[in-house]
Amino acid sequence: MKLYYAPGACSLSPHISLREAGVPFDLERVDLASRKTASGEEFSKVNPKGYVPALRLDDGEVLTEGAVMVQFIADRYPAAGLAPANGTLERVRLQEHLNFIASELHKAFSPLFTPSTSEEAKRAAQANVARRLDYFEQLLGDGRLYLLGERFSVADAYLFTVANWTGPTGIGLAKWPNVAAFVARVAARPSVQAAMRAEGLIAA
Repeated sequence: MKLYYAPGACSLSPHISLREAGVPFDLERVDLASRKTASGEEFSKVNPKGYVPALRLDDGEVLTEGAVMVQFIADRYPAAGLAPANGTLERVRLQEHLNFIASELHKAFSPLFTPSTSEEAKRAAQANVARRLDYFEQLLGDGRLYLLGERFSVADAYLFTVANWTGPTGIGLAKWPNVAAFVARVAARPSVQAAMRAEGLIAA
């Protein structure tokens, strides 16, 4: 398998998931400005949608959309325990978290990474992010370690990835101590450390 990624982007979520699963895979960095991969490949030929992540399987098939990709990884390698079994209420809860992160929290950050966004639109986007973080702050307030309880799942990898964007956008996590503690807890996992080192997000 080969994961196409950009450092710190949402591709960090499947990157973490692959390392949690303990399976061999290759990494190929994508320059999002030039739309070329590190090997010079036109990324649009890998993923016509034009954004990371993309996961090329050993048979040549390419998967896109991180929330789908991480579930594929979890199902392909069930021994890692990264997702509840299909058909269970717990699995639906996992999908609920993944969908909310993807459609509400992730997308709420988009204007903050767009240079042409007006100051008024940035303030509106920050307010949207804050409301989504309020939800996770309340959810994690019951003392659970992870989104589904005591066990780490692919949804945690996704929330960790997106919550870290509060740093470069200047939002921070001071107002959300439960989320901040969650991020610190996930950051300490060996798989997360390895993924972040590989992407150059922390020192080797």
